This record gives sequence, C-alpha cells and structure tokens, in this order.
Amino acid sequence: MTILFLSLLLFLILGVPIAYSLGLSALFYFVVHEPSLMVVMPQRLMSGMDSYALIALPLFILMGQLMNASGITGRLIDYCMLLVGRFRGGLGLVNVSSSMLFGGISGSSTSDTASIGSILIPEMKRRGYPGSFAAGLTVASSTMGMIIPPSIPIVLFAVTAQKSVGMLFLGGVIPGLMVGVFQIVFTLWISARNNYPKEDSTFEFQRVLVETWRSAYILLLPLFVVGAVVFGVATATESASLGVFYALIIGFILTRRLNLSEIIKALRQSILTSSKIMIIIAFSKLFIWILAYERLPDGLAEMVKGFDLPFFWLMLFMIVIILLAGTFIDVSPAILLLTPIFLPMVIEVGGPHLSHYNIDDPAPILFGVVLVVGLAVGACTPPVGNCLNVCSVISGLGIGTIFRGALPFLAANVLTMLLIVLFPELVLWLPSVFMG
Repeated sequence: MTILFLSLLLFLILGVPIAYSLGLSALFYFVVHEPSLMVVMPQRLMSGMDSYALIALPLFILMGQLMNASGITGRLIDYCMLLVGRFRGGLGLVNVSSSMLFGGISGSSTSDTASIGSILIPEMKRRGYPGSFAAGLTVASSTMGMIIPPSIPIVLFAVTAQKSVGMLFLGGVIPGLMVGVFQIVFTLWISARNNYPKEDSTFEFQRVLVETWRSAYILLLPLFVVGAVVFGVATATESASLGVFYALIIGFILTRRLNLSEIIKALRQSILTSSKIMIIIAFSKLFIWILAYERLPDGLAEMVKGFDLPFFWLMLFMIVIILLAGTFIDVSPAILLLTPIFLPMVIEVGGPHLSHYNIDDPAPILFGVVLVVGLAVGACTPPVGNCLNVCSVISGLGIGTIFRGALPFLAANVLTMLLIVLFPELVLWLPSVFMG
C-alpha cells in the first residue's frame, strides 16, 4: 500500500493528470508488489466502464448542452429579474436564482458558470458591481448545479456506491435549495451594506403568472426527468434519454434556436466531457480494486468502529477531508476515490444511528449528498477548481480575485453540510416519503 500511495503522490507532484496518476500508480504497484496480478489490469479497466447506469452520464451532459444551445439561459434570467430584480442587489439575486433554476436543468456547475456568467458578469460590472463580487457570486452559485437534480456528480456517486439514483436525486433537493436560500440572504446583506443598485423591475402578480406559464416548459424539465426516475417510470439512463428528446423538442419547436451546427457542437462537447470522465472512471476503478484487494476500506471501517466515535464527529471529520481533497482533486476522481474509502465507515457507524428512517440503507444517501455538496466547494477553489477557471476566462479576472469574492457565498455550502449532518432528515425526508 505504501508503494501505491507514494507513487500516486509523486505523479501528482510532477503534474501528471489525476486519471493517469491513478493508472500509473496502479501499474507501479503491480510491477513492484504483485507482478502475477498484471493480467487483471485490462479486465479491471474495461469492467470499470462496463455499466448500464453510466450511459446516463453522457446523456445528461448532452441534455444540458442542448438546453444551453436552445437559448433558455436568457429566458430564465428574464424570469428571475421579474421576481427579484426590484430588491437591493437585484442582479446578484437574479444570478443566484437563475443558477438555482439552471442547475436543475443542466446538472453541471461549469455549464452554469459559463452560461449565466457570460450574460450577467458583464452586465453587473456595467451597473456598478465590483468585478470580484459579480464573478465570485457567479462561481459560488453555480455549485447548485452539482446538487439540485438531475446532477451528474450524484449519478456518478450512485453508480460508484451502487445505490438508487432516484433516492440520491431526492436527497439532494432540499440541500441544494438551502444553498440557494443562504446565498440569497448573504447577497441581500452584502448589497445592503454596499448600497448596490436595484433594478427597474416592478412586481405584477398577473405578469408573473403569464411569464410562469410561458416558461413552464423549461421549469418542468427537472420534474419531468427526476420524476420519471423517482416514480419508477424509467431508469436513470432512460430518463436521461427522455431529457435529451425533451431538449430537442424545446430547441427545435419552442425556442427555434437549435440547428444542425449547434447539435454537432453539443455532441462534440458532450463526447469530449464524457470521454474525460470515462478515462477517470476506468483508472479509478483499477485503483479502487487494489484498495479492496488490500482490504483497506474494511480495515479503516473496523478501526473507526473501535474508536467508538459519535456519528456527528465522524461526519465532521469527513467534511474536513472532503473540503481539503476538493481543493486538489477534481470532482469526478474525488468521488471515485473517497467513496470506497469512506462509505464502509459511514455504513458501519451511521447504520444504527439512522436506522429509524423509513428507507433501506440511509447512510449512503446522506454521505453521498454531503460528499457532493463538499466537492462543489472544491470546484470553486484554486488551483484545480473548474468553475473558477471558466469564470476567469469569462470575467478576465485572476482566480485569486474571483475566489476572494466567492468566499462569503461558499460559506452557504459549508453551513448546509453542517446542518444536514446535524439534521439528517433534511436529506432523508423526501426519499422516505416518495421511495420509502
């Protein structure tokens, strides 16, 4: 095991991408420690990607790309402007509320950052908002794309942990909305302190009803996709396929923004993103197989059980590790690495603690949501944070400046993590109601 982890650390220090670092460290382990097991490498690499549930990942990515190309971002921003634009710091509130809605459509934080940021960051700067505030808020609010279903990281965790996608989707609803509500409160507070402008937007109930009806085909997409999984109408993969079909209908018939070139562009981007994830999955699964072969997860679970730690303190320790890991490791490999290590501990300690909830095996559902909420912070922290890098390109600001602007709003994620550990029903209530 020492050989495995030291070689992984060495490759990471040398700047080798995380996927190839995992693969090379696994190869080094086999060559030095277990040459006779080299024959299993091709099998483990292929079996890591050989999962029907994984087909949902590229389909959800394609759905988000098609919805983005369909021009719904502007429609969502206009709708949110009508609802919250009249308050102090109106454009900031529009930023958060748009991310809340768009996150439930795209399932991707980077798509959220790119789509909403490209429109709102220049406009906020033009209206007198500091660039660091505009960019930082955009980055922080995009984290909801990872939490509110349909969520690509939640699907990846479900596949890795072999748990219900539907339950995890439901488990992410309330925490995702909590992050949004906390960010709205922080935005109102900061805007009031700095006297940020209001927008020339009046609230008219009848107009809101009309615009809600006009935007219903967009707002109903998350319910359509997630509901199909939750109520057993379709599997996650089938639901993702329906989502792609729905996105095509919206783009061709309703918004009329989709054309052949946009579809090809969406397919190309989806293929590139999916390929990257699949490479990470393949090498991660090989690395994880070695951990299982060495019985590391089981040994850690037994050790933790021997410490007799209360469940809250165990989860608090894991939150710290998740936040630190997210700083240096991208979301997908972090999920694949941390899940097999931490999940046995959570099940061992949390199983009796959470046994009164009306669902099978609630501990992995709670851990999965905590993991995704925590890693969402990592997507906004240097040096690895993808959302941070995307926003830097859009805004023209350095990642350090953006990160400092995002810090007050990332506190919403940390606060949400602490609350759902203290009150697990925030995660487990909806799964127990609909799937218990």
